[in-house]
Amino acid sequence: MITLARREFHLFQAAGRDFLYLVPSAAVFGLDDTTSAVLRIVTEQTRADEAVITALSDRFEAPAVRAAISELLQVRAIGYEQVGDGRLNDPSGLPSPAAPRILPMMPFPLSTMVLNVTNQCNLACTYCYEYGEDKIVDTEHGKQSKFMTEETARQSVEFLLAESSRIAHLTFFGGETLLNFPVLRSTIAYARQRAAELGKEIDFSLTTNATLLRPEIIEFLADNNVGVTISIDGPRELQNKFRVFHNGAGSYDTVAPKIKELLRRHRSRPIGARVTLTSETIDVTRIYRHLTEELGFWEVGFAPVTTSPNQQYAIGEGGFDRMLDQFRALAHEFLGEVAANRHHGFSNVKDTLEEIHKGVSKAYPCGAGLGLLGVSTDGDVALCHRFAGSDAHKLGTVRDGIDRGAQAAFLEQHHIADKTDCSRCWARPLCSGGCYHEAHVRYGTTRHPNLHYCEWIRGWTDTCLQIYGELSERNPDFLARFDRDEAKAEAAL
Repeated sequence: MITLARREFHLFQAAGRDFLYLVPSAAVFGLDDTTSAVLRIVTEQTRADEAVITALSDRFEAPAVRAAISELLQVRAIGYEQVGDGRLNDPSGLPSPAAPRILPMMPFPLSTMVLNVTNQCNLACTYCYEYGEDKIVDTEHGKQSKFMTEETARQSVEFLLAESSRIAHLTFFGGETLLNFPVLRSTIAYARQRAAELGKEIDFSLTTNATLLRPEIIEFLADNNVGVTISIDGPRELQNKFRVFHNGAGSYDTVAPKIKELLRRHRSRPIGARVTLTSETIDVTRIYRHLTEELGFWEVGFAPVTTSPNQQYAIGEGGFDRMLDQFRALAHEFLGEVAANRHHGFSNVKDTLEEIHKGVSKAYPCGAGLGLLGVSTDGDVALCHRFAGSDAHKLGTVRDGIDRGAQAAFLEQHHIADKTDCSRCWARPLCSGGCYHEAHVRYGTTRHPNLHYCEWIRGWTDTCLQIYGELSERNPDFLARFDRDEAKAEAAL
């Protein structure tokens, strides 16, 4: 007998109705009462079409139920199953094909290059992945230069412009990026000139701990429209817990006035804060309030610390639960503000909403090794900035170009299809196993999915889907902005 059975989806509720997140396609559908009833009854038990119609006959007319079944079949929320052999069939009775294992077409254009202009830092943050116990590159006694030269920076620009499409993004990173401000300044001038000569556009940004934001540097960043992200962990006692100078002194009193001056002067682009959460600093709401209301940041993004599990500051299972509760509370605050057409700066939820709206379904967790590459101080090209200088994660050099064989091997080995633990997870379109660097630190290989935070990811994705469903009813124009932004980007190409 042929019966109807559920396929891969995640059911969630928002705005007083059921919504469906289809896993293979990453599409979101709002369900009417009839379709919702059909889906629920098929999920409870496989049934033939007529059995479904009969079971719902006291609530819905047969034509409406048949139409709902047809719609759910079309979007592959349900499918036909041959009872007895377990084969899942499409409506024509033929076996459903396995999801295609599609690799990117090569060469893939490089959109973002992260330039590590120095691997040195004037802070000694306890949890730092570059200088702490979990580091994978020896930045003190290793072979890599401590500072990038102007020549290597120019070669990196030529590499980026050669590998990019019409628009390229250049991000400066460290260590503490501003320790090599002279090279940063000359590189921006050179890159802007070369991009104009080649008929391309180039955009600039950097990450800094804010300790070196002198007036002349702030003026330069503002005058050159450089995007700025500040690494800061919140109020004084939280900032000074881990983000300290080499003598152990806290950095808050040094950076706070400099940040305020940067925010006062640099208004051409929103300035964001990037917070590292640890087992001892998970007061998300308090941190957000301080950074937005007292310091004046436009947006704030949070990330759990990347570290091996035996470190004291590592976030354990209970910590992830606490973090999720606080993320949810701040996300619902975001919903209230945005539904009323007011700004809210919780960038984690905004970024996830954009991915949901655009139907993102990732074969890889991020653009590392593909549309994003990191460059070490000596010009070696790596998966991303966190691996810059690591021979084991090298994909070429800015002088010789990308090693296409190494890149192809990396993409082949890291496809979501090879992460068996992820194969049945409904959140895989947005996660795809998680950060490569996190996996390397936790499990010793970039190929391992980050199983230690699976429940956190599923919980957070469900929350963002609920926020998305609510906004689709209460302020759809907010979501439409993502379409308009994408259209502008495509027009620029």
